[in-house]
Amino acid sequence: MEPIRMVDLQRQYAHIKDRVDAAVIRCMDEANFINGPEVKKFAINLQNYLSVKKVITCANGTDALQIAFMALDLEPGSEVIVPSFTYVATAEVICLLGLTPVMVDVDPHTFNLTADLIEQAITEKTRAVVPVHLFGQCVDMDAIMALARKHNIYVIEDTAQAIGAEYSGCEYNGKAGTIGDIGCTSFFPSKNLGCFGDGGAVYTNNEELAAKLSMIANHGQERKYVHKYIGINSRLDTLQAAILDIKLEHLDEYCEKRRHAADFYDNAFRNVPGLVIPARNPRSTHVFHQYTLKVPAERRQALQDYLQDKGIPSMIYYPLPLNEQEAFKGKSRIAGELNVTKELCESVLSLPMHTELSQEQLEHIQQSVIEFFQGN
Repeated sequence: MEPIRMVDLQRQYAHIKDRVDAAVIRCMDEANFINGPEVKKFAINLQNYLSVKKVITCANGTDALQIAFMALDLEPGSEVIVPSFTYVATAEVICLLGLTPVMVDVDPHTFNLTADLIEQAITEKTRAVVPVHLFGQCVDMDAIMALARKHNIYVIEDTAQAIGAEYSGCEYNGKAGTIGDIGCTSFFPSKNLGCFGDGGAVYTNNEELAAKLSMIANHGQERKYVHKYIGINSRLDTLQAAILDIKLEHLDEYCEKRRHAADFYDNAFRNVPGLVIPARNPRSTHVFHQYTLKVPAERRQALQDYLQDKGIPSMIYYPLPLNEQEAFKGKSRIAGELNVTKELCESVLSLPMHTELSQEQLEHIQQSVIEFFQGN
């Protein structure tokens, strides 16, 4: 059996090696490393895939979030609601821009924000909310968009973990990141659509906002040497765009392979006492950036150690919530009790999840997890 990895990028690359190598050599031969034709081509193809009016590529997912907020021109001190159970980048850029992240709890089943939790945190200072489509499935966007209209606040979707997921609501339908005012994503190598370095993108259906986003990502430049806004320098390399364009053709296939592995895990662990399998939002497909179980807190470390002894890696996303991070002390506001967040940080454990998991590997993971709970 091949060694089990949390993410197996080497074997994924092997399937597309000839095309990727040829694309990289072509870029090298052309020596057009910044804003080469492959960047525009990939952006257009991603627009078509997402059915969104404009995609603006950038250097990474954190920049994507920063560019989005810079385009909104929010007053210093404005509040932005974020989940407490997410990666630091979601709130980090808010503080960098002199805004205040307001950390709220999440749903205990999907681990995502809900409209009810958001509404309890809204004040006269609230200007935006960031629904994070965590681990690969969409937040209930119908309820959040209705709430945003009611309170006149922006919706910035963080879809770094859910590109390719499809939301099917009563009023809103579309790919993750295309329903709110702006969608943001990351092409970090381990993402479902990942490049061979750093990369990111923002997208929107608002053409006026799209123009501003594009300028902000390029030094605020309206045309060469004419700068309309204060911007940043955030570009997707031509080499990375060429690689992403090839992988985009396989994204639906990659998502389906992840779902196949998740279905196997679900069937294997559904009736194991002490384990809680991931809930699935019926309004969203799930692309399983992570497959995350809930286990008894007092047994999690022992399970992790047991799996490691069996050659099975696992990860805790996330061991320390945003509200307990020292970086945000005095710079954020906590809204309500964060009991679910605390419980999740103590109990979640993510198993290997990627496009290259073999049946033999899946069965070994299944047997090892079940053995642990039967023997302990």
